Amino acid sequence: MNAPRTEDTSGLVDFLIVGAGPVGLVTAILLGREGWRVTIVEKWPERYPMPRACTIDHEALRILQGVGVMGEHADLFEPSRGERGGYQIRNGDGVLLRAINWNRPAESGWANTNGFYQPDLEAVLESIARAIPSLELRRGWSADAIDQDDEMVTLSVSDTTGQSGHERLQGRWLIGADGANSVVRTLAGIECVDTGFEADWLVVDYKPLDDRQWDAFVTQYCDPVQPATAVNSGPGRRRFEFMRRADATADELNRPETAWKLMKPWGVTPETAQLERHAVYTFRGRWARRWRRGRIFLAGDSAHLMPPFLGQGLCSGLRDASALAWRLSLVESGLASESVLDSYCTERGAHVQEIIAEAVSIGEMVCELDPQKAAARDARMSAELNEPEQVTVEPPHPRLGRPSITEEGDNSAGRLSVQARIEVEGNVGLFDDMVPGAWQLIGLDGDPMVDVPAELRSWFATIGGTATAVSSDGPVRDIDGGYRAWFDGHTCRVVLARPDFYVYGTGAPTDASRLLGSLRDTLGGKPARPKELIEEGALK
Repeated sequence: MNAPRTEDTSGLVDFLIVGAGPVGLVTAILLGREGWRVTIVEKWPERYPMPRACTIDHEALRILQGVGVMGEHADLFEPSRGERGGYQIRNGDGVLLRAINWNRPAESGWANTNGFYQPDLEAVLESIARAIPSLELRRGWSADAIDQDDEMVTLSVSDTTGQSGHERLQGRWLIGADGANSVVRTLAGIECVDTGFEADWLVVDYKPLDDRQWDAFVTQYCDPVQPATAVNSGPGRRRFEFMRRADATADELNRPETAWKLMKPWGVTPETAQLERHAVYTFRGRWARRWRRGRIFLAGDSAHLMPPFLGQGLCSGLRDASALAWRLSLVESGLASESVLDSYCTERGAHVQEIIAEAVSIGEMVCELDPQKAAARDARMSAELNEPEQVTVEPPHPRLGRPSITEEGDNSAGRLSVQARIEVEGNVGLFDDMVPGAWQLIGLDGDPMVDVPAELRSWFATIGGTATAVSSDGPVRDIDGGYRAWFDGHTCRVVLARPDFYVYGTGAPTDASRLLGSLRDTLGGKPARPKELIEEGALK
């Protein structure tokens, strides 16, 4: 038997990632598929077998489509259904106060909101990651220390199983995707901004044994006696959440008999359901004051934490993964200056703060325990129901924060682009599957490259750009009219979309050269960065 290693210095890789949850794995897959050497470090020897996140939106599914999940595993996700948009907010008497339209037609080609079972998704992502030759997943190793200079990051790790001692890993960049209690964030000395919202909730996951259907995909019960949430949490699974009141301790709340007692009013009993898990969580809203320090980046819950009332926690983390991966890949390829990395922080920071603010607002409404304040809330919201259509509102659709890698002065820039079904040579599918490419230049009813100089075309190809003409009867056919509707709605005929599906810019057919030239200048130049984004030196 070999003696345990006490210390070892491995070879330099391109990217080190701490955390092998969905955010870390997606980041690794996106980078690994570009041929980069990636090492993921995860402290837990095995995947966590219980549910955690359980809702995911259309944009996140498009990201998962891009890493190879949706082709064979779309059945992991259960689309939102139900009257009034699928998401209902009711008072303690069950009276409808408001609804959020989670069933709206979405830009990304997938259902707007879906339930899922996180262990199944993580198993698929890990399988995809392990199949990439340049990617190494090391489970059972925890991060202990970080050092960096102008060229690399050194990560000291220890074996959590007690078998192999300590090692020092070196990478060009390090990404902390290690959750709300991020070790990377702590070692980097990055503080958080807290909204002040905090509430303990019991989360109960179960498998129904009957075929009863709920009226809504998610229902928030704003009951001052016992605030509660009912969620469709993926195929064959359901979830209840109950707020802890001051007259109960967390330990008292986190008991199976308590879970059954609280679920009984909804007819969920040991005869109608199989209890899978119960745990008490503290719901909070906060974000990292900075998302980058030198060669270290934060993503997912390490960068932001939000109460789950909008189901946007994991979605926001997957947006981080997608936004960061293409930037790092271009910079390491020498196709973009390092200045583009600063915009990751500004774009994603402002975007997620808007979602956190909305989630906290709903949380404060749901968590109101004062009977008089709750009655005033109900009266105010009920008064808004005089117009029947006003009861259903849209979920937040924030645009990217600025400075950003987008065209200045374009109202569509920084918002999601479109994906719809197309037909190519008799084959039907979603655009990303049929026309692979990182950057997408799409023209409606005409070739967007027709007036673009050859030299600019060649440059666009080097960054993974593709140009496509979509029409109702051409080689790439808009079979459902999804592209025509999007272009008409945005009053344009050409769109340039980024690898993370956000619009760089739009325009008329003659604007394609201008958009590509602007993009080349933005990626390749070294514009002055805002003072607050300039790094203050390497972390020691």
